[in-house]
Amino acid sequence: MENKLIYIIRHGETEFNKLGIVQGSGINSSLNERGISQAGKFYEMYKDIKFQKIYTSALVRTQESVLPFIEAGKSYQTFTELNEISWGVFEGKPQNETERKAYWDVVNAWKNGDYSAKIVNGESAAELQHRQLNFIEFLKRQKETCVLVATHGRAMKSLLCTMLQLPLSEMESFEHSNLCLYVLEFNGNSFELIIRNNTNHLKI
Repeated sequence: MENKLIYIIRHGETEFNKLGIVQGSGINSSLNERGISQAGKFYEMYKDIKFQKIYTSALVRTQESVLPFIEAGKSYQTFTELNEISWGVFEGKPQNETERKAYWDVVNAWKNGDYSAKIVNGESAAELQHRQLNFIEFLKRQKETCVLVATHGRAMKSLLCTMLQLPLSEMESFEHSNLCLYVLEFNGNSFELIIRNNTNHLKI
């Protein structure tokens, strides 16, 4: 079987990103002007890559991030499994000092191996990983040898850990920014990281 290349991007910038407001799975925001520009720059750099399929989350900001490819005729499919983690009561609200501390308490709990920690009414790292497993198994079964996946910041961290068989306590080792790129290669048995947090396309 021919090896499979998986290009994984985080969506472009939204106004919530710009303002530092948590979005999560419950906020279905669009890209702002800068985010649209980032999507265009990514397309210009990678438009000649022969993506056989594009997979996005069900949230519009990921679909807008690959819109130039879709408009050029690339086939795409949405998966709720690729949605961002739910940040519960924090979603869509500016955070005060108390809320920021609660957020980092949860992230640090994950770093220390407590994957059940979550924001009130939100989703834990374990729950996020569990739903992502469905997509990963689906991806392994597909015949395409080059695909593009558009997802979200925390979802990307979890997805990379799971695909690379790392514990979720390693999520913070995967740095990211809006419209960054990771590339993995699948040999039929395991995934290997080829490119990490590449943003060269944003410099053009």
